[in-house]
Amino acid sequence: MAELKAATFDCYGTLVDWEAGLGTFLYDVARRAGERDPPPGRELRERWEQIQFELIQGEYRSYRDILVDSLRTWVGERGYRWNEQEGEALERAMQSWQPFPDTVPALGRAKAAGLRLAIVSNTDRHIMAHTLRQLAPLHFDEVVVAEDVRAYKPESAHFVRVLEVLGLAPEEVLHIAFGFRYDIGPAQRKGMATAWVNRDRRPIPGAEVPDHEWDSLWGLAEMTG
Repeated sequence: MAELKAATFDCYGTLVDWEAGLGTFLYDVARRAGERDPPPGRELRERWEQIQFELIQGEYRSYRDILVDSLRTWVGERGYRWNEQEGEALERAMQSWQPFPDTVPALGRAKAAGLRLAIVSNTDRHIMAHTLRQLAPLHFDEVVVAEDVRAYKPESAHFVRVLEVLGLAPEEVLHIAFGFRYDIGPAQRKGMATAWVNRDRRPIPGAEVPDHEWDSLWGLAEMTG
């Protein structure tokens, strides 16, 4: 087995708590629309994510447009009146979502052990710039976003690009992700080992079998000593 030289990460849901952030945002939208007792944020978020996944299968558009259009569709399905400012508010909210408590210390320990770190994310550069501020003082050696490759995971373009910019063979890189259908299979098909971050200990949601399954990013820190 080749020596592990780098770890790549999905960002939102793996490093940053997007489920809590998005669930809270959508619940607030429902309340502002006059729904007195909306479903839990988790339920609202799951439907929004289904809409988003459908949209990213089409021709490439900026992630800002994907955010706005997915929210507009979600609002329409629930019978709310659409307000363009809600789309802008979702983009701003995403920029402020916070990392999980383990993210910075666990990845800091892995980096101190000599591991290179890279992000591969379905977003735009300007959104990622704000997220990287939330992740400070952690520094990533490379960042690849959808805007760079004009495609969205689960397409393979992110993984091809990150291997190129790292200058490493697939077997020297471990890809770590929460988003099973976006990341685990595509990374494996490029020859990368994978780790699924399963914080809630859910059943495996696909046919792929990750090389590692962790309930936090401390799994990486323990691997690297």
